[in-house]
Amino acid sequence: MEMIIMAGGVGVSPVVFQLTVFVLAIFVGYYVVWSVTPALHTPLMAVTNAISSVIIVGALVAVSSASLKGAAGGINLSSGFGFVATLLCAVNIFGGFLVTQRMLAMYKKKG
Repeated sequence: MEMIIMAGGVGVSPVVFQLTVFVLAIFVGYYVVWSVTPALHTPLMAVTNAISSVIIVGALVAVSSASLKGAAGGINLSSGFGFVATLLCAVNIFGGFLVTQRMLAMYKKKG
């Protein structure tokens, strides 16, 4: 079932609509992240790590999709993208923890 949005009688492709939403999300995310005060960076990193932890579960499900469908060791597109997503999420999670530790170390008294 293909959904076409009518704008002034002209159909808009779902790909164009989704790309528009993606580009708008990039701009909104950029301005939201760069307007955060330095005092809130550590909690923001903690929330980002939590979100990445949820995303990595979905990525692992995508990696295991080939074995769930009964494919004998075959690699399909979803398991390939799932593997890449797992790697990127892992880098984001572990890097986020390192950055959070450095930020928390800034607040410790030197002694």
